Amino acid sequence: MTLLVLNGGSSTLKYALYEEGLQAGRRGKLEHDGTAADFRRCLSGLLAELGSPRIRAVGHRVVHGGADYSAPILLDANHIEALRRLTPLAPLHQPHNLAGIDAVTQLLPGVPQVACFDTAFHHDQPALAQWLGLTRELHESGMRRYGFHGISFEYIAAQLPAHLGAKADGRVIVAHLGSGASLCALHRRRSIATTMGFSTLDGLLMATRCGNLDPGAVLHLMQERGMDAATIADLLYQRSGLLGVSGISGDMRTLLASETPEAREAVDLFCYRVLREIGSLAAALGGVDALVFTGGIGEHAQPIRERIGAGLGWLGPDLTVLALATDEESLIAQQTARLCP
Repeated sequence: MTLLVLNGGSSTLKYALYEEGLQAGRRGKLEHDGTAADFRRCLSGLLAELGSPRIRAVGHRVVHGGADYSAPILLDANHIEALRRLTPLAPLHQPHNLAGIDAVTQLLPGVPQVACFDTAFHHDQPALAQWLGLTRELHESGMRRYGFHGISFEYIAAQLPAHLGAKADGRVIVAHLGSGASLCALHRRRSIATTMGFSTLDGLLMATRCGNLDPGAVLHLMQERGMDAATIADLLYQRSGLLGVSGISGDMRTLLASETPEAREAVDLFCYRVLREIGSLAAALGGVDALVFTGGIGEHAQPIRERIGAGLGWLGPDLTVLALATDEESLIAQQTARLCP
């Protein structure tokens, strides 16, 4: 019997199978057009191909767990409805996560499902790191900094002792750089602060997302440019970031291969924003002992690592810099196995 792990993104569906003893088996990635209907089509085809009788449990990456979910859970109807109510907090991802859960419920009735949350790793951050600076009433109603990419950060945190020795429990910044990107400050391998906040728009420049943005700019778009909420959401989530700045692509590989000034400027801005945010997290930690790159760009784009590293001389000669592959699916499999023995 097999564990199936589903990691649904805004345009891809990654999957992995784990046999008894959590031995990694087949894994892959399917492309979809961004709609929940096409996501379900991809998943239905995958389940039909895999052969449902083999699957004893399914683990899902769920981007948003809100204020209530601080650890993986065995899903039931009440939990699924609670996660559905969180969709406005992660409109780019939560619908696909829920579509995967719904499809498994329909196609594999009775098979237990586990939700593992990107927000959970940050749940116990210091209270000050979770405030947005809005009213206390809004904070208590759930408008706070949640942080994301927590499954990746948790996986990397578990690998640090093997690569950093005594520094593993020191002051470490992990840079998850991919189409979505964020940094996390770790101390004793626990999240102290992170660059994403209330939504997955915050922090670093990303493939198509703007990152940190003056809220006055959003008011200007509404009041002076006449944009409604849907148009602004499309701009900030789908048409900004590397794609918006370059006018060419949101794919870092394409931009690094391009000789146009627009591509160079987009890459320059990406690296500049990473360096600024490293400075912010260094202040939160009181220094940095190690910087760890991960994610598609962090693992594979050596020119980006080199440019960022060249700007960190002020952190001193003892800073350790390395790149580690993340494996969100492996961590989800472990957490699913614990809840579905």
